[in-house]
Amino acid sequence: MDLASILDRSAVKLDLEGSSKDEVLKEMIELLEVDQKSRGILFKMLKRRENLGSTGIGRGIAIPHCRSLVVNRLRVAFGRKPDGIEYRALDGKPVKNFFLIVAPPVETTNEYLPLLGKVAQFARQPDAADRLACIDCPDELVRLLS
Repeated sequence: MDLASILDRSAVKLDLEGSSKDEVLKEMIELLEVDQKSRGILFKMLKRRENLGSTGIGRGIAIPHCRSLVVNRLRVAFGRKPDGIEYRALDGKPVKNFFLIVAPPVETTNEYLPLLGKVAQFARQPDAADRLACIDCPDELVRLLS
């Protein structure tokens, strides 16, 4: 599975505007281009997931994720907030890079968990945050993730 092939370039925003965790989550959901009702459902599901434990995994990276009936295939979005926001990350530092992953409850391709693992593995690289900070366009992100 290639993360770059799943990421739609239109679902990349390199200058998020939100200044809180909730605002950024809503902005990330908008990148998936789902209807208003679906946005509300996804927001509630992501908040429920965050209440179980922060998806801010450290090094300025968060991977909010959930399964939901509002999508019919695995969806991924990427957003960057250069100044970072308080996210209750595991290392206590602000989060600047967000990988949103949403999958249907049942998927025939079974890519959700492997993709989540692949993003987490990328995020553990010591220079991952620095490499993400240097991206100027969606194509560069796709190349980086290839």
